[in-house]
Amino acid sequence: MIEIVSATRCVECDICVKVCPANVFDATDNGVPVIARQEDCQTCFLCEIYCPTDALYVAEFAEGPTGITEAQADARQLFGSYARALGWKRGKAGGSEFDPTHRLRVAQ
Repeated sequence: MIEIVSATRCVECDICVKVCPANVFDATDNGVPVIARQEDCQTCFLCEIYCPTDALYVAEFAEGPTGITEAQADARQLFGSYARALGWKRGKAGGSEFDPTHRLRVAQ
């Protein structure tokens, strides 16, 4: 479940608003999106994965709000942790340097 949008990390790109399939976020006039419908979060992690600045924290096994603060999430290095676990780096896919499929294309 989405827990935090960090106002200090957010660059106001609204990517999280655009990629969320459950329409959890609302864009705002001040630029930093708000979590408007947290209970609708499907824990798909798309917002966290695509965030270019690791400004989001999604709690993996939460069935409701956890009450974690931004300072606690920052201290535990939770911002963008799921994306990093997948090998993504700051909003873009990582690991392409380890992808061997280019050899298959060259060999054909």
